[in-house]
Amino acid sequence: GLNACLDRINEIIATGLSDKANKEDLATIQKLQEEFATELSVLRGRVNTLEAKTATLEAQQFSITTKLFGQAIFGLQGRFGNTADISPRNGIRTVGEADQGTNVTFGYNLGITFLTQFDAFNRSILLVGLNSGNLALNSGLPLRDSYTLLGYEGTTANQITLSDLSYRFKVSNNAAFIIGAAGVAPSAVFRGPNRVESSGTGPISAFAQRNPILGLGAGSAGIGFDWQISDRISLQGVYAAGNPANPTTGGLTGGSYVTGLQATLMPTDSIDTALYYLHSYTTTGSLNTGIGDSVIGLGSSFLTDAIGATLNWRISPYVTLGTWGGYTKSNAVIGASGTVETTNWMVYLNFPDLFKQGNLGGIYIGQPPKITSSNLSIGNVPSFLNGFASQVAGAQPASTTHVELFYVHRLTDRISITPGLIFLFNPAQTSTSDTVTIGTIRTTFSF
Repeated sequence: GLNACLDRINEIIATGLSDKANKEDLATIQKLQEEFATELSVLRGRVNTLEAKTATLEAQQFSITTKLFGQAIFGLQGRFGNTADISPRNGIRTVGEADQGTNVTFGYNLGITFLTQFDAFNRSILLVGLNSGNLALNSGLPLRDSYTLLGYEGTTANQITLSDLSYRFKVSNNAAFIIGAAGVAPSAVFRGPNRVESSGTGPISAFAQRNPILGLGAGSAGIGFDWQISDRISLQGVYAAGNPANPTTGGLTGGSYVTGLQATLMPTDSIDTALYYLHSYTTTGSLNTGIGDSVIGLGSSFLTDAIGATLNWRISPYVTLGTWGGYTKSNAVIGASGTVETTNWMVYLNFPDLFKQGNLGGIYIGQPPKITSSNLSIGNVPSFLNGFASQVAGAQPASTTHVELFYVHRLTDRISITPGLIFLFNPAQTSTSDTVTIGTIRTTFSF
């Protein structure tokens, strides 16, 4: 410490190197040491305490290569009373069509991720994700629940499930691969132009998170890549199976799957665009997105082609305008014949740092996925909802309009609270159904 330094100065003086230090210099240093003896003692104590704490952390740390990240969401939410007209859709709303899930509820969604880095250059990473939740806000009419789904909604019956088990590695300075038994899907591999895609700190509803067609096939296990072609152009690709561990009705190629490509473009520093194509096979009569008209045929299997685009324009540091659109065309291959087409769109405004740095306001207006054409020989969804005994080709008779308002208020760097309102006009693409109003207060803890 300082005493050793003084001894060294004495040695220099004794050896005659007076041009480097003399007795006057030594006297000055000794005087300063005496004047600041109290401060030096306090500093010495703090250094000793810091060294002891550092030694403790090194001895007790979880891992020198693994970091723990997590997000705990607590949701308080409720829907106002409403009655649908979809069972059947005949202009008459009955008691049996009333929303059975209008009680105010309180639940949680917990996600924990272990990130293990295998080399100092960050060229390979193993992600292990665990999830638990208890929110299932059912209305009693499943075809309506896909319109009211919240972004943090989902139940594991309070059990811990594996949400991610993937290995990511670079093959060059501008290309990387991902391979995994869980957590591999277009939404995990494709880059999202909207920077606030998060169930904990972004929009409230599942529909407003991202274009629903990116959830086609409900992929889980597979492989993907991300290639930065130039400073402003990148390309991502993915193949994912929906039920990879089932050898009879699933596997990597025998059950539902999704494959796709996305090109991201930055024509200017303030504009991000993404163009994507997906192809999927589903076996349950559903597109497996869980949003809007996800069920497109009763009991059939489908091959689906989908295209979509997302545009995000940062008008200023405090205002972002964005939009997306998606189109699907599904051909029935088992159980029925015919095709089904759907569309969806969204326009949104984000207000970063609204009223306070780190806060976020959002206004989202869009149409959830809607069947715009269906000529299935059996299991035609619009015909089923209309109560027709025979199959009648056609589309849903109206369009649902989704309006969402939310404000993320950051209490600390790791805690935020988000009040939000969602209005669904013509829910389930039915003009004779009551408007659905949803109120939420979401609290998010990040660690």
